[in-house]
Amino acid sequence: MATHELEITTMAHGGSGIGRLDGRVVFTPGVIPGEVVEVEIVEDSKKSLWRAQPIKILSPSTHRIPHIWPEADLSRPWAMRAGGADYGHIELSHQRTLKTDILRDALQRFGGLSGDLVDSLVVQGVPGDDEKNGLAWRTRVSLHADAEGRLGPYAEKSHTVIPVNSLPLATENIQNCGVLDSTYQGAESVRVVDALSGVRLIIDNQKPQELSEFVSGVEFRLSDQTFWQVHHQAPEVLQGALQRAVQRDRLDPTARNADLYSGVGLLGAALADIAPSTLTLTGVESEESALPYLMQNLDDKTTLTPVADRVDRWLRREVTGLSAATANEWSRATVILDPPRSGAKSDVISSLEKLAPAQIVYVACDPVALGRDTGLLDKAGYDMVFVEAWDLFPHTHHMETIATFVRREV
Repeated sequence: MATHELEITTMAHGGSGIGRLDGRVVFTPGVIPGEVVEVEIVEDSKKSLWRAQPIKILSPSTHRIPHIWPEADLSRPWAMRAGGADYGHIELSHQRTLKTDILRDALQRFGGLSGDLVDSLVVQGVPGDDEKNGLAWRTRVSLHADAEGRLGPYAEKSHTVIPVNSLPLATENIQNCGVLDSTYQGAESVRVVDALSGVRLIIDNQKPQELSEFVSGVEFRLSDQTFWQVHHQAPEVLQGALQRAVQRDRLDPTARNADLYSGVGLLGAALADIAPSTLTLTGVESEESALPYLMQNLDDKTTLTPVADRVDRWLRREVTGLSAATANEWSRATVILDPPRSGAKSDVISSLEKLAPAQIVYVACDPVALGRDTGLLDKAGYDMVFVEAWDLFPHTHHMETIATFVRREV
């Protein structure tokens, strides 16, 4: 096995460090900028970009710690390292420094932003996470079963199941429920959900069951298979961030307000709570099973129109049906935009440009997608006036960002 010495210069979004070898960019997980590492090249099919796996840390960073998950540690063969904690070898505060650098770079490079708004941006830790060293926060865990029925995550960028004896990022309830003590012969996957009613195991395509979550004392109904934020404090953090992000003087409760990619209404409820009167709101969600819960959670807070459709298709219909009256309603609207990891993209933003809402509050789980969409929104006539970022996924490369875009005056 040929190995190479590689100096890691920067961290890329996605969890890998970047070095250069014979003029080629080499992506390597499990490393930290400033380190010199011995690596094995595992993918060299692209002429200018290779991928490697670390074999040994020759010059470790001062920010390196023993991996929080023994099953993901560098001491294991690289193909047998558990995935799902790709920052677990980095001291917690330095993880946030790296995430801040990545987010700022994405907004500058892809979004064309500069100035105090970006320069002062910092990825913040959730209150209480530092005391727990960023552990025991995950209320939903997806595991896979190997041929013997043993459970674990996949290895990074692989479909190889890595059986594990611990789940350090999972809540204490999940860690203590005994899910790893049994085997699940014949099953493909087991999802573990920690909700108010207790820990539930969902094996393969088991029939959904209803449950409740409480956010700041308010009940939200959902099923154990509909989307919900995984950090136990994330719903409250995101509601608070959204309410800070909204420009209250632009929030018109009678306008054509929209909660796009609405889920079960977590963010729509936060918007309704700060409206000066009952909020008129359209909730658009492509996952049809979420719609009954959206109605349960928002009907008494809003004048709600639930829509089961893809956001891009619904927006195109709104553009096609635009009249003088609806154009006025849209011009006064506040839009919540919470797209999947790939971002809103050009079709959605092109439609929003034509509908011209007063403000767009964008909730992003991918900094590069947010950067690209920021650039598109700038061309569509929108300026970013607020941004806040949170480390809702400690010991992983993921982060959450909330940004407000207001329509530029012409």
